[in-house]
Amino acid sequence: MSETMTREKLPPLPVQPAGVVWPTIDWPLGDLPPDADKARLQRLMDHAFAPQAPDDLGETHAVVIVKDGRLVHERYWTGFGPDITCPSWSKAKSITHALAGLLVGDGKLDIHAPANVPEWQDADDPRRAITLDLLLRMSSGLAFREDYVPEHPSDVIEMLWGEGKDDVAHFAATFPLEHEPGSYWSYASGTTNIVNRSLARAADAFGPDFEAFMRRRLFEPLGMTSPQPKFDAAGTFIGSSFCYATPRDFARFGLLYLRDGMWEGKHLLPEGWVDYARTPTWQQANAENPYGAHWWLGVAGEDSFSANGYEGQYTVCVPELDMVVVRHGKTPLEQRENPRKWLADVVDCFRPA
Repeated sequence: MSETMTREKLPPLPVQPAGVVWPTIDWPLGDLPPDADKARLQRLMDHAFAPQAPDDLGETHAVVIVKDGRLVHERYWTGFGPDITCPSWSKAKSITHALAGLLVGDGKLDIHAPANVPEWQDADDPRRAITLDLLLRMSSGLAFREDYVPEHPSDVIEMLWGEGKDDVAHFAATFPLEHEPGSYWSYASGTTNIVNRSLARAADAFGPDFEAFMRRRLFEPLGMTSPQPKFDAAGTFIGSSFCYATPRDFARFGLLYLRDGMWEGKHLLPEGWVDYARTPTWQQANAENPYGAHWWLGVAGEDSFSANGYEGQYTVCVPELDMVVVRHGKTPLEQRENPRKWLADVVDCFRPA
């Protein structure tokens, strides 16, 4: 079964407008577009940032909106501001995608070759068929349960805070196949940590050495000075869940992807790598929301793609509007779909009536 759909229908990504500086040092500022529905946007923001957090969204700590390469709107809840570092949760998965792209560009990784996973090397192990591409597309077939409710059986909670916390990749790699690789889509944080150990092996860098690679090759070129990635005792970046950063720095990362991996006129990511992220992955009929490769699809319009995290963390790229929207907060699990709807409404404020 083919794990991806065609790239032919992907809309083009916008280029940096002439005369707009890249936000490597400071964000260039701009005004809301004249045709934006400013009154509706104000109502949405006032609702989200009410002194008493609304029941439908919970707390919204920060929103940053970038339009045509300029910062046009920014708002913070009481006690938060531009310098506060926010949790990524699963937005770190999209950072993992970027790190994989850097190593692909270096010629150190082939995403369509069997993944470099020591636990799967026996000649008769069916997991040897799992490629890095299948891991990035959440289509490995591993029997890993993604559940964040404490009273439910949950492999992700056990991985992050229980038996697996000292070696998250090994913990995830020990799970057996539940489906043939490529035949079933199942969102699983364990697969991301398997990817991150594979990246560290390809770079021959673990722990502080891999963090130095992240900073030198990704964060510093973008001017991201705030990221705080977390590592386990085995030296693997816990890229399923843990990279803190300021909202503005998450917006820088979003702009890198909106600009097709380009920064200051140079390809930071390999050509086509962003298209790979936003190419839909095949999913069975009852799957969650549309997915690409460690990026979600369609949060704020058909061509949008986003890094999403637990409790309502979002970095949304909207190519048709040349727009990045970052939202951080703490939304209750039972209301988890509401920030998506709110973000879609925010983006709609920028669409012509």
